[in-house]
Amino acid sequence: MSRDNHYDSQLAAILPTLDGFVPRSMTLEDLPRFRKLSAPTREDLIGDAPVDCTDHILPGFNDDEIQASVIRPKGMSARAPGILCIHGGGMIMGNRFAGMAPAVAWALDHNAVCVTVEYRLAPEFPAPYGVEDCYAALCWMANAVDELGIDSEPLVIFGGSGGAGLAAGTTLLSRERGGPALRGQLLQCPMLDDRDATASTLRHDGVGIWDRTSNRTAWDAVLGEQRGANAVNAACAPARESDLSGLPPTFIDVGSEEVFRDESVAFAQGIWAAGGTCELHVWGGAFHGFYDVAPQTDIARSCLAARDAWLARLLRS
Repeated sequence: MSRDNHYDSQLAAILPTLDGFVPRSMTLEDLPRFRKLSAPTREDLIGDAPVDCTDHILPGFNDDEIQASVIRPKGMSARAPGILCIHGGGMIMGNRFAGMAPAVAWALDHNAVCVTVEYRLAPEFPAPYGVEDCYAALCWMANAVDELGIDSEPLVIFGGSGGAGLAAGTTLLSRERGGPALRGQLLQCPMLDDRDATASTLRHDGVGIWDRTSNRTAWDAVLGEQRGANAVNAACAPARESDLSGLPPTFIDVGSEEVFRDESVAFAQGIWAAGGTCELHVWGGAFHGFYDVAPQTDIARSCLAARDAWLARLLRS
């Protein structure tokens, strides 16, 4: 740990035990190993939770087939709110069951229908495949509300890390194309900016969970030679969007000790400047993904409580 990083004491105690198991200073040569570590099964996610999980084939980008899983309470009879969930992994790893404990919890706590999409990963499928697959899943979900048992309210979109960047990009695409209305977007530690220029990315190299090197590796895989160039589509790197008007109510949280801190704060400021609504939490002393890596810590409990309280208020509104 660098002396310049000020981690929460409980998180600092855990960090050394994670060496070799988290994608710190990751290169593309390391990607196969980390993909294996970030590919839980349906059984790993669901366990004995009283939910149904069904698979669906839907048209993705260029009408190629992609897969999604629908998670809802067993025996659900009444219509329920719909939440599109997009897994993390820097847009280069993970599967639709990775980091999806919230989908199971929200199905039970809010009687929700949660759809988690198997978008295609870079570098095999570079931008715009990921965000276009997610947008296709949003359109499919909006058109299948009767089949899925979703109520008439607009959908919510959720993502963490790279999945949060894809969620933000999907929201931008839907705004631009007049696509499905959204009730809200919930972005946890979002990966938004390919330009590698903020103070927080420059400061977090070789430390934490997901550092500057890993972030550059991921963006290079997603954007190739376009990374950092002027012509990058904002849907693929949402920090590039200069007009954040017309977005749904937004929740953003991020750790103070991670690469994504400054781009998350700037995105929230852009929403406020455009007259929108955004709740922002910067968790002091937290590294990337702390709520998943160490949910038993006090700071993670506070983070998850704030996130779930925002969602509960949104669904009641």
